[in-house]
Amino acid sequence: MIRNGLYFYSSKALDGVVGGADGVMVLRDGKMLGGTSFFYFIGTYSSSGGKWKGELTDQEHTPAPTALPTAGKGLVAFGFNGTYTDEGAQFYATALVGKQSLQYHATMRLLAAD
Repeated sequence: MIRNGLYFYSSKALDGVVGGADGVMVLRDGKMLGGTSFFYFIGTYSSSGGKWKGELTDQEHTPAPTALPTAGKGLVAFGFNGTYTDEGAQFYATALVGKQSLQYHATMRLLAAD
C-alpha cells in the first residue's frame, strides 16, 4: 500500500500542451488533498503491489494565467494510474476539458510519513 504522508508534487502537461505545476499533496487512507499556487486538489485512490489508481478534481483558488489549459474552467476531473515505492510515486492523468483531452505526468516525492 502507498505510504500515508506529505508529498512534494510536480506535474507536466503532455502532448505539446503548456501546463503543469509544483505543489504539495497529502495521502491518507485512500484520500488525497493538495494544491499548487493556483489550484487545489481533492481525490481518492487505491493501491496495491506497487501500482495505484484513482480520481481527483482540481479547482482554481487564485486566478491562474490564461495560458494554463484548466484556467477558468471550474471543477476539472482527472482519472489517473501509476506506480509507487516507499520514497514516492508517479502517475499519468487524463481529463476532458471541453472538447480537449488533457494528459499530465506527475511525480511525487515523500517528504514526511505518519
